[in-house]
Amino acid sequence: MKKVRTSISLCIAATILLSSCAVKTENKEMKSSTQAETSLKTAKEEALDYNNQGAWKQVSGEMQSPINIKTSKVENLEDDGKIETYYDQSITKAENNGHSIQVGDSGYAQINGRSFALVQFHFHAQSEHTIDGKHFPLEVHFVNQAQDGRLAVIAVFFEEGEENKGFQEVLDDVNNNSNNPITNINTMIPQNMSYYHYIGSLTTPPLTENVEWYIMKNTVTASKEQITQFKKLYRHNNRKIQALNGRSVLLHNE
Repeated sequence: MKKVRTSISLCIAATILLSSCAVKTENKEMKSSTQAETSLKTAKEEALDYNNQGAWKQVSGEMQSPINIKTSKVENLEDDGKIETYYDQSITKAENNGHSIQVGDSGYAQINGRSFALVQFHFHAQSEHTIDGKHFPLEVHFVNQAQDGRLAVIAVFFEEGEENKGFQEVLDDVNNNSNNPITNINTMIPQNMSYYHYIGSLTTPPLTENVEWYIMKNTVTASKEQITQFKKLYRHNNRKIQALNGRSVLLHNE
C-alpha cells in the first residue's frame, strides 16, 4: 500500500511539473509575440524628431539598424534563401502617421521556406541603409511578422527614373484621404530578388532588436516629381547609420 501511494504521489508531482513547464513555455512564446506587437504599435504611434535622434528611447544597443553595407565584405548565403511575396492589393489604411507615409496591408512573404504575414509598409527619405556609403532618394520597408512574433523587413531602394505606378497609388490615397487598392504594389518590389541579409533592429523607437533584414540588391524607380512630392511631407525621416559591431552581412544572388 505504501508503494502504491508513493507511485501516485510521484505521478502527481510529475504531472504538476510538466504542466508548469508547458505554462512557462506558452507564456514565453506569448511574451515574445506581445513584445514584437508592442514594438510595432509604438513605432507607429510616436511622433519622432529626426533632428534629435540621440534622445530616442532605446531598449538595447549592439545590433541596431540601419547599417552601411560594404559589398566587399559580404559573405555568400549558404541556404537556398529564396524570397517570394504574395502581398494583397486591398489595403486597410493609407496614412500620414506623423513620421512617414504608412500603408496597412495583408498577404504574406515566403522567406527561405518560412511564412511571414505582411503587417504594413512605409517609406523613408533619404534611404536609411546605404550601399558602400551611397544613399538612395527613397527606401520602402515591408514589415512582415511570423506567427511566433519574429519580424522580417524587406527593404527596397528607389532611384530617380520612371514613374512608379504603385507608389503613385499610395501618394494618391494619402493626398485624398482614401484607401483605394494598391493595384500595382509589385512595381515597388524588384523582379530579381537578390538581397543582402543581416540581423538588426527596428529603425524607430523602441528600436527593438533581433529583426531580420532583407535589403534588395536591385532597385526600383520613382519619378523626380514623385520623390519631390514625398519630400514635401518628409524631407528627412531616415535614422542615422549604426555601427555593425561585428555582425555578418550575407548575400543571396538569384
